[in-house]
Amino acid sequence: MAIEVRIPTILRTYTDGAKAVQGDGETIADLFADLEARHTGIQERLIDTANNGQLRRFVNVYLNDEDVRFLDGISTKLADGDSVTILPAVAGGMV
Repeated sequence: MAIEVRIPTILRTYTDGAKAVQGDGETIADLFADLEARHTGIQERLIDTANNGQLRRFVNVYLNDEDVRFLDGISTKLADGDSVTILPAVAGGMV
């Protein structure tokens, strides 16, 4: 099963500069484990092991443009040809 994963600039050091990589897995969690096997260190930036392996607070993950937090989180099922986008949350500005 081929899943396209779009990588934000801040994480491209793990993918040798690639903007998008291919991954495999039946769920988002499986996909992240597959990415870790291919791009060592990336999973730690996505998953908070101190929070039962959930997504890090400031990482947004979209499956075909739907936020996985509103689906089944890292247990969200994937299908061949899906597209996953990883985006860091952006905050800031003046009060």
